[in-house]
Parts: sequence; C-alpha cells; structure tokens
Amino acid sequence: MNIYSFSDKRNWFLPLFLHKQMKITFTGTGTSQGVPIIGCKCDVCLSTDNRDQRLRSSIYIEHNGTQLMVDAGPDFRQQCLNLGIDRLDGILITHGHKDHVAGIDDIRALNFVTKKEVDIYCDELGESAIKHEIPYAFDDFKYPGVPEANLIRIHSQQTFSVKNINITPIQVMHYKLPVLGFRIGNFTYITDANAITEAEFEKIYGTEILVLNALRHEKHISHFNVEEAIEMGIKSGAKTVYFTHISHQLGLHSQVEATLPKGFYLAYDGLSIIAEI
Repeated sequence: MNIYSFSDKRNWFLPLFLHKQMKITFTGTGTSQGVPIIGCKCDVCLSTDNRDQRLRSSIYIEHNGTQLMVDAGPDFRQQCLNLGIDRLDGILITHGHKDHVAGIDDIRALNFVTKKEVDIYCDELGESAIKHEIPYAFDDFKYPGVPEANLIRIHSQQTFSVKNINITPIQVMHYKLPVLGFRIGNFTYITDANAITEAEFEKIYGTEILVLNALRHEKHISHFNVEEAIEMGIKSGAKTVYFTHISHQLGLHSQVEATLPKGFYLAYDGLSIIAEI
C-alpha cells in the first residue's frame, strides 16, 4: 500500500521529494487493558470522544511500498482490519509483554494471503516470549494452519534494515526489563519505558518527531508519567512529541492535551503523521 498515488503524469516530479517521507499511523495508543476498561464507569471509559477509545499500543509504517507494524498485541487483528492491511514486510517487537505479542497468532491470515512467512524482528527476550505465546508455531511437527513466522534476531547496538527502511534500535528500561524503541530517520518511537541511559539517549538526539509513553499523572514503577515524559521530550530537542500507551487514569483527551506544552500532543487511534526518513 503506497502512501501516495502517482498516476497523474502532471505530478511526475513528486516521487523525487516524497520518497524521503514515510507515513506513520497510530493503530493503538492505549495501555495494557485498553480504553475503555471492562467494567469501568469513569468519565474516560464512558466518553463518546473517539480519541478516548484506545486499542493496545502499536503503529503502522508505510514507505514507498514497504509496510511495517511495531508490535502485535491482542488488538492486532482489529488494527489490520481498520487499515485494510493484508500484508506486512515485517513486525518489529519492542518486548514480550502480552499487550505487545498476544496477537501474533493472527498473522495466519497474512500467511494465507501472501503464501509466505511473516518476518518478525525481535531481541532474544522477545523471541523467547513469542515462542512461549505460540509454541505450536515452532513444533517440529506443525498442525496445518498454524502461524508461519520467521523470527529475525536483532540487537540494541546494531542497526538493521527492512527492505528500504533503515532502523536503529534504542534500548530503554521498563522497570527491570530491557525494551526496544526504534528510530527511523527523524522519527523515534518508544513505549513501555521509565528510564533511558545517556548512552542510549544519544540515539534520540536530533529526532524531529518523538513518540513516548505517558501512562498517567501519578508516578508508576515501570512507565513515564506525564511530567517525566515532558522532561524527556524537552531533553530530546524534538520539535513535536506525541504521547502514547495512555491509561484511562490520565483523563479525557480534550482536557489533558490542552494542558501540554507547545509541541506536545496526545496521540490517538487512527492519527496519521508524516516523517522524514
């Protein structure tokens, strides 16, 4: 799926400029339980504002025909349906928690359409979690129709490429668990973090668009709260910062965003942005 159509010959010159851009769509911006939460009657969970209805955190990246997803949580199926995704050139895994890998079984539908495995890029811990999540996909004798995944090991200190997209992993800490963020061109995506070493932060400097988790206002053991996320955003020097992995405890989208500094925004499901690559 291309970002733009160049069928109009009068615009023949546009690819020379647009090939340097990628489109990022937030397919989910919620925390591990999503928003609304089952059984909750708070103002956020009862809100009719679509921006307050959040699937589990994930993004979809398109660049000159290359299609990537970051994470495949429990809402992966619905996220693919929402955007009409029928193939992926790769899935990048930030870490192995359930809300980031529980939907991997649903790559079976992509296997059926494309007649090939789906490449999944993950570190050693992510690989272990995926094999625990769908062990039947890696049995010596596979039941017909199981997910077909090609696990590709990546490392936090080594850049890698998926077709025409170069990716720099960034290791952050989710309490005691190492988690991967990813920088692509002038865009950086980090979720499930509460600490970043200065050595890893060096990879973020110069980013024009930063996506960062901001769970709630109160401090949390394994996530940045809003105050900490603002501090990280300012430190990065990014022109634009979007917050994701948002809990219902943060408050109503319309009210919270109005309190943020200039250049800071709450991401929401379905939001699409353009970044330089």
